[in-house]
Amino acid sequence: MLDTARDVPTPEGIELSLRLAGPAARALAWLIDLVVRVVAVAALGTALGILGKFGFGLMLIIWFALEWLYPTVFEVWFAGATPGKRSLGLVVLHDDGTPVGLPASLTRNLLRAVDFMPFLYGFGLLSMLMSRDFKRLGDIAAGTVVVYREAAAQHAAVPHAAPVPPPTPLPLSEQRAVLDLATRSTSLTAERAEELAALVPHLTAGRHGAAALQQLIAIANHLVGRRA
Repeated sequence: MLDTARDVPTPEGIELSLRLAGPAARALAWLIDLVVRVVAVAALGTALGILGKFGFGLMLIIWFALEWLYPTVFEVWFAGATPGKRSLGLVVLHDDGTPVGLPASLTRNLLRAVDFMPFLYGFGLLSMLMSRDFKRLGDIAAGTVVVYREAAAQHAAVPHAAPVPPPTPLPLSEQRAVLDLATRSTSLTAERAEELAALVPHLTAGRHGAAALQQLIAIANHLVGRRA
């Protein structure tokens, strides 16, 4: 697996590439949603204040619904994303890449009570750091992942370079990893691309930094069938 990309095979034989969202992006999305809920509660509380105790009781019911049903409503009926997730380009999906359904969304969101313990999503953060898919406990129970929403028809091409065959025959998984790095190299920072290239020293023949990255791009050109 390259960086935070995860390949998911479909029954039709098509392989989806999902880019997993880490704890930082998810925490920021949660903060945005928290602000949305607080503003909504404050506005409704002011409007219902004129109803006295009845208004207060009604406000408690609305607060409960906003806290526990708000994420599920948006995830199931608004393309898998709350306003906070949508603002950061995140979306909740089933593990197989299909849109999240009501049972899974309810499960992952009701278990936020456990993820929140002992303080400020302590268990949830620990779970994400220990999971290769950045899953909190609710995601594990529901079989869901949070990924970046990719733009439609966003397919980068392998940058042109003089093709170089790999030093040894590569298994399919390594071929995919090399091609993924080559296609994403133009969208990554130079430092990150070179860091990823350093993970396969057996393909870069002792090269380092930009030279190692260029060697992998040359191998990628060979893999896609280009000839000098």
